[in-house]
Amino acid sequence: MTLTTTDQSAGRASGAVVPVLAFAGIVVAVMQTLLVPVIKDLPLLLDASADDATWVLTSTLLSGAVATPIMGRLGDLFGKRRMLIASLSVMVVGALVSAFTSALLPMIVGRTLQGFAMGAIPLGIGLMRDMLPREKLGSAMALMSSSIGVGGGLALPLAAMVAQHTDWHVLFHGAAGLGVVAIALTLLVVPESPARAKGTFDVLGAVGLTAGLVLLLLPITKGSAWGWSSGTTLGLFGAALAVLLLWGVMELRMAAPLVDLRTTARREVLLTNLVSIMVGVSFYVVSLVLPQLLQLPTATGHGLGQSMVVAGLCVAPLGLTMMFTAPVYARLSARYGPKTTLIIGMIVIGIGYGGGLGLMDAAWQTVVTSVVLGAGIGLAYSSLPALIVGAVPASETGAANGLNTLMRSIGTSTSSAVIGMVLANTADSVGGVEIPTMEGFRLSFLIATAAVAVGLVLALFLPGRRPSGLPQLRASSEEDANLARAEEALRGFRGRVVDAGGAPVARAKVTLIDRHGRQAGATLSAEDGSYALSVPARGAYVLAARARGHAPLASAATHAGDERPVDLDLALPGETVTA
Repeated sequence: MTLTTTDQSAGRASGAVVPVLAFAGIVVAVMQTLLVPVIKDLPLLLDASADDATWVLTSTLLSGAVATPIMGRLGDLFGKRRMLIASLSVMVVGALVSAFTSALLPMIVGRTLQGFAMGAIPLGIGLMRDMLPREKLGSAMALMSSSIGVGGGLALPLAAMVAQHTDWHVLFHGAAGLGVVAIALTLLVVPESPARAKGTFDVLGAVGLTAGLVLLLLPITKGSAWGWSSGTTLGLFGAALAVLLLWGVMELRMAAPLVDLRTTARREVLLTNLVSIMVGVSFYVVSLVLPQLLQLPTATGHGLGQSMVVAGLCVAPLGLTMMFTAPVYARLSARYGPKTTLIIGMIVIGIGYGGGLGLMDAAWQTVVTSVVLGAGIGLAYSSLPALIVGAVPASETGAANGLNTLMRSIGTSTSSAVIGMVLANTADSVGGVEIPTMEGFRLSFLIATAAVAVGLVLALFLPGRRPSGLPQLRASSEEDANLARAEEALRGFRGRVVDAGGAPVARAKVTLIDRHGRQAGATLSAEDGSYALSVPARGAYVLAARARGHAPLASAATHAGDERPVDLDLALPGETVTA
């Protein structure tokens, strides 16, 4: 009976959990891009100045940046599924607030609440690591990571159609409905992860990080409006630097910090986060430039004169291609490793922007640019969580991926500010209206190309990794792999899977089941039969092993919860005889 429960649990995790978590990520992306089609109309819709109306977008960015690492840490401590539902619930409340108002201040409040949903991405990746068999983890994380692009690509034409033909408040009703569906599916399908980090929540660290991020992102997003050399902008940058330095010193002295800066300072983690900023810059440039180019009237001499809906459809392949690159990433990463896949993605992005400089004369050309950039960004985005997951302990997955998602947000916000400034400074004034120029569009693409070049150089310095579908192992040889397995199971079970004659059994699936009959971990044995599984807490467990050509085995074991691994060899019976 225990083996049956294990099989069902594993099938459930691999079959239903992944699409549900990816759907939650798509819902978050839809929320982010919801107002893109009506950006230029927001001042009129909200009866506010253009400068004040931008806070509707800025507030979501700020709250998302703050919530991402905080929700990741809360998930590590109290349960990732619980925090995922909380993030989506706050988003639904925010969407409903925005749906029933046309006033500026309540709209900003609603959009701020919606930004909390950004925590769903690292929480989803953390749940996948905790529940999925290792051989399926790479492609699942790739799909979750690329869901931001998928949702954005799908949302643009749909949001444009709604905004063009109905009341724009329907956008928020739709977002709230999608959020409710995501919550319901999560409750029905996704089990809670048993993995928990030690320690307590660092409230002071959360306050310090929030203050530092707000002080940093405010001048980044508003610098073009305030003036980059203004006292306000420079003062906020200085204050952000001071607060974040003090916060860093405080975190280093904490026993259970919000962000483990020592882990973050590892070369692999640090370089991956820096590359994430560059990828975030490159992702947002195309989202800002192509819709404007497509919708500008042909009378400008360079605009393509397309409707809001057609413009959304032309940019939609960006997200759709990201979705289709997830299985491609899994194959490439399994053979060459996530570092190589990241480098390939960065090269493809560079080709997309370089080629895009000469593909701005027709709508079909923007589709080509979107497809190429989507493929590159999809490969790059898919590689980032695998690199992070392979460099941190399982108990820190949520917080580490939250910080990585934050780095992407910093990249997109920086991109928004810089490209906004470029387009404003190169615009032509026609009848008192600022019209973006082709010079501004091409300069924006050149900036994105430069960001990709910087990211590519950083990626080249990432440590190499043994090509494998098992991103947790940081080894390049069988001996190092066994050492990594032993290190990973400092608090857990380790041993060898052997047959009846004592010979090692490779690629046997070993599943850890807790006393409630739920899957607490799974792995595959190495070529020498070795396996290692960490435990979330002390207590009684069952280790179930199975392999082709052998009858399954279930072995009861108890772990005291200390740091010492429990050695347990699993001897599989002979071949299964079918009557």
